[in-house]
Amino acid sequence: MDDRMLSLPKVDLHVHLDGSVRPETVIALAKESGESLPVWEPELLLPYMQVQGECSSLVEYLNKFHFVGQFLHTSSALTRVAYELVEQAAENNCRYVEVRFAPQLHRKLGLTVVDTVRAVLEGLGRGERDFGVIARCIAICLRGHSEEMNREVIRAASQHLGRGVVAVDLAGAEAAYPPELYVDLFAMARERKLPITVHAGEAAGAASVRTAVERLGAARIGHGVRMNEDPSLVERIRKERIPLELCPISNLQTKAASSWQAYPIREYFEQGIAVTVNTDNLTVSNTTITKEYRMMHEQLGFSETELTKVVMNGAEAAFLQGTEKKELLSLMEQQLDNWLKREPVS
Repeated sequence: MDDRMLSLPKVDLHVHLDGSVRPETVIALAKESGESLPVWEPELLLPYMQVQGECSSLVEYLNKFHFVGQFLHTSSALTRVAYELVEQAAENNCRYVEVRFAPQLHRKLGLTVVDTVRAVLEGLGRGERDFGVIARCIAICLRGHSEEMNREVIRAASQHLGRGVVAVDLAGAEAAYPPELYVDLFAMARERKLPITVHAGEAAGAASVRTAVERLGAARIGHGVRMNEDPSLVERIRKERIPLELCPISNLQTKAASSWQAYPIREYFEQGIAVTVNTDNLTVSNTTITKEYRMMHEQLGFSETELTKVVMNGAEAAFLQGTEKKELLSLMEQQLDNWLKREPVS
């Protein structure tokens, strides 16, 4: 089954750059910068970078990012980790990836927001050329950060729209900073024709998802696990075909859902909602896109045909435009059809 799931052509619409850095890379970056580490062996470094077993909340989960973030304040470091993230996507037969990051978190050594965006785009572009994975970037505005800093992110994203950046996002401590606080900010994003996705329905309930759609203009929802607390909202999301960027393993770790049995992706799928499966954070969650699909099959009973439908939902939800989007859809349809025709491995 591992080989079968590995060979499944996939897309990943929701993966955070700073949550997906290899421990070997952190060691190399620390040596380059002369910074100290608590340990210098990759396997011993993982507990500092990865959720170990039970995690009590989203806030505890997010703490893992601070450790890695201290090494990501140069253009070369950002370019390297972006490049390696595309490589990790390729290793899992992921044909399209949207990598998201918060530019404002990487300026300690003097980089501007625009500098950080360009460094990440450089790494994604090199990765696309070397590994054949289409790689695009989503710039994140952060809850709890200043309005002006978030506006700077939107300005930088709009400068690079169509040149590697495909959308903007809102992330961070959802329960402490509800989407209502960011209505004016995302009005600016809409004025600049930036597509919008919003982290919602992960650490807060259905009302957060509703506000993200109605007042922020979200075309996609990051997570949306708790949307089913409001049946009328579920119906609206279904009717308007607003895709959900679900991240099963992460969603269980952050307690957005209490167990596989309580995880609503099967329910949403059968209701006709455009569910997509993504990784969130390769390192923090100790996951891959292959592992996510394997769990969908083993834990939730998704058939191979159903899995290909979920992959196509992801391709259809991609923030690509025009010819690029048509080419991706054509590529994925063909590759998924070929995959289904190959003999399953029992």
